[in-house]
Amino acid sequence: MSETEIVERTAVTGFPSPRRGGRLLAWGVLIGLLALASYGARLSDAGTPSDVLYLWSTFVGALIQYAIMFILILAIARGTRSPLLALRRPEALGRAALLATVAFGVILVTAGVLGQVLDAGDEQGLVPDAWDSSRAVPFVANALVVVLVAPFVEELLYRGLGMSLLLPFVGPLFSIGITGLAFGLAHGLVLGLPVLTIFGITLGWLRWKTDSVYPGMVVHGIFNGAALIAAVAV
Repeated sequence: MSETEIVERTAVTGFPSPRRGGRLLAWGVLIGLLALASYGARLSDAGTPSDVLYLWSTFVGALIQYAIMFILILAIARGTRSPLLALRRPEALGRAALLATVAFGVILVTAGVLGQVLDAGDEQGLVPDAWDSSRAVPFVANALVVVLVAPFVEELLYRGLGMSLLLPFVGPLFSIGITGLAFGLAHGLVLGLPVLTIFGITLGWLRWKTDSVYPGMVVHGIFNGAALIAAVAV
């Protein structure tokens, strides 16, 4: 069922199903816990090591974290075949590619402009200070998590499950805004919150226009990869 059909069906019946409401509550609790954990860790931590992406412990910890998130996503959605995850091929691949290019451009411009006054990358502390060829293997392992695993799980959580659950209740505009803000808050940043929120809103728009999470995963992964390459190359 497409997003338009979901919204139209809700408009006819007047109310979303109680089961969908329970799943939305579970999703909201998960998002709240992620945000609390992220901000709590940032407030209690003396600072992220500058070589965090060169550590095997980072790789293992990230895999465990995303595995838990993925399991919870499937539990709320009731399986990988659930339409709530929006794991479906866009109807028009050419149009989806064009929209993804537009979204990527918006994200780049936003990050560039706001980055002049709000250094989200420095606040997050994941970007290494310099390239260390002696520790290339763990860096590549962590880079694969950042470029492949993180976009896959995060897009399922926010633009897949989150938007699908919110749409019958608040419609597309608020669904995009709420999931975008949730995405920003879950990263536990203050200066970086506007950049991440706009990032999430842009991918939410892309998800709505294509009725799929795949274009957002691609844009998300390319952006993360480009950021890592730029960090170690400049």
